Amino acid sequence: MAAARDYYEILGIEKTASEDEIRSSFRKLARRYHPDVCKEDGADARFAEVQEAYEVLSDEEKRESYDRFGRAGSGSGAGWNNRAGGGPQPDPSDFQDIFEEMFNGRGGGSPFSGGAPRSARGSDISSRVSITFMTAAMGGQESIRLDDGTTVSIKIPAGIEDGSRLRVRGKGGTGHNGGPAGDVIVTVRVGGHPIFSRNGLDLSVDIPVSVVEAIAGTSISVPLLQGHVELRIPEGSSSGQKLRITGKGIEDPTGRKGDFFAIVQIRAPKRSSLSEAGQEALDSLATTLPDPRDGLDAFS
Repeated sequence: MAAARDYYEILGIEKTASEDEIRSSFRKLARRYHPDVCKEDGADARFAEVQEAYEVLSDEEKRESYDRFGRAGSGSGAGWNNRAGGGPQPDPSDFQDIFEEMFNGRGGGSPFSGGAPRSARGSDISSRVSITFMTAAMGGQESIRLDDGTTVSIKIPAGIEDGSRLRVRGKGGTGHNGGPAGDVIVTVRVGGHPIFSRNGLDLSVDIPVSVVEAIAGTSISVPLLQGHVELRIPEGSSSGQKLRITGKGIEDPTGRKGDFFAIVQIRAPKRSSLSEAGQEALDSLATTLPDPRDGLDAFS
């Protein structure tokens, strides 16, 4: 028994193909091999094979599972070649435009409707929106303008990450023959911030301290997303040392909270910028400080 063909090979695309490339290849092959149009031997099986590949690769979760585990992980199988047996069926809206092109002027129906027009869901529309770092962290409202000139308002949930997708239901392509409209799928792009960095729900900020403050320790006011907090810098702190403030990061809609990290960064002035008294004090201090490299030779 011949081994099942790779879905990417079936559609004639690379594994890095975009959604548009997958859909374009499917449309071309579906027109070519549809049994009502193509009279070649095996056209029906080839058409079913193309449907199966598209059903998996056009679904983000199924495609990811297929890339990791092959057909066993995508939920596809022989049922595609035996529709009476209850195999998975594609969304008819995926084929609507193809059928309208193929059967225009020949009854007006599609192969799925027995010759009579049937309703079908409109296509989804892809869009994107750029939001600020603070909007992504705190949540808010944004507006996007669609290709037809209409404006759609979308809710940005707190804690959303760069590259996330939001679905605006019913604002996509118009349905066919009374079918429901499709959705708008919005890809979110998050901007940066001048002082804050983010890792998931955790936030961090670099805190500049002087050499004297690092040696002796000090208390400083640290900016949070909202407000400030008084933070104690321990004596003997080093650059890169992280001080955690629990629960003061980003809070998402489920109530999960990240932490806030103040990262110590020692800022040392140039000797030439010091006054004469300062340079003398520095020379005196240098003779009393312990050697920070003491013991390093033991590892050479």
